[in-house]
Amino acid sequence: MPWKLVLRHLSAHPIRSLLTFGSVTLAVFLLCVLQATVSGLTSTIEKAATNRLIVQSAVSLFVDLPLNYQQKIETVDGIDWVCKFQWFGGRYREETGFFAQFAIDPDTLAKTYPEMSITAGSYEAFERNRTGCILGRDLANRYGWKVGDSVPLIGTIFPRVDGTPWTYTVEAIYESSTPSLDMNTMWFHYEYLRQSLDSGAAAGPSGVGVFVLRTESGADPTRIMADVDALFENGPQRVQTTTEGEFNRQFITMLGSVPLLLSAIGGAVLFAVFFAVLNAMLMAARERVRELGILKALGFTGPVTAAMLIIESVLLCAGGGLFGLAIAKLTEPVIYAKLSQTIPGFEISPRTVVFGLVLTALLGLVAGLVPAWGAARMAPVTALRNEG
Repeated sequence: MPWKLVLRHLSAHPIRSLLTFGSVTLAVFLLCVLQATVSGLTSTIEKAATNRLIVQSAVSLFVDLPLNYQQKIETVDGIDWVCKFQWFGGRYREETGFFAQFAIDPDTLAKTYPEMSITAGSYEAFERNRTGCILGRDLANRYGWKVGDSVPLIGTIFPRVDGTPWTYTVEAIYESSTPSLDMNTMWFHYEYLRQSLDSGAAAGPSGVGVFVLRTESGADPTRIMADVDALFENGPQRVQTTTEGEFNRQFITMLGSVPLLLSAIGGAVLFAVFFAVLNAMLMAARERVRELGILKALGFTGPVTAAMLIIESVLLCAGGGLFGLAIAKLTEPVIYAKLSQTIPGFEISPRTVVFGLVLTALLGLVAGLVPAWGAARMAPVTALRNEG
């Protein structure tokens, strides 16, 4: 195989090679980001805990459940822990200062989510401080908060009567080992919220948004879901108990066909780049008709001349693909910081990298096959008569 000739051909038309190289680089970068986005959306379902259940209103997620439901739920056999979750919906400083905030039971949150690990501060300090809060690492980094800082929130669903903001003290910062528990959330004491409502210091709906259940090891979640639903079959508020994976899937379906749209965009990008590479290789083959005829006249077989074009195409695509993958990995922290609030599972995973490498190799192989087939079948005499 005349490798020097293959490399010389790649550098013979630098502008065309660079444009083709750049188009493959951009395509692979976009495909990796889109693939990571789709995977991030679905990872909250795929990696959901099998021993966590969510109890919500059977009418709507936006209808609160009575507070006394917790005592009844705790009587169901097979449940280890029950934790309240009440969406707070406050604003930090400006309209854009929005992030997830939940009022919870501090004594059961960590037990319900063992994948939570404290990296700064103390969970015990959070439990002791009625106005304390715990923040996810990404949220703390976003605003530069650290343990001991105050976090003022303007209540929207639960405004304070005197118009002042709710103020919480950061007692701990956590990290999570699963996308099912994101790191852009703030947690604080449900009891503090309830007492403020009862005393008239704040206004807002009473009740609980959802109850999160941690089941015992070996317990049958299907039986537990049926038992919990049966408890409140006659009201006053019927409930629907689902697995964590199914609960997360409901949020993905709210996005409609976004994952399908992203996949379609990736397919369109790949389709366009394929024809760009194919056109470049067809042009290269037409320019080398006489050269190929000379090589055949010198004894090089059809498969060898065909292989030269295929290898050239694969090298061009593989080089662009590797560069695109490198850019995707280097920019991953920046993209994650922008998307982590809505797509906590965003990651350029090893599977995505392998997908990009295989894709570029196949792209180069297929794009090189068409001109290579013509070169292999070309007779030396016909090639030498070419005046191009």
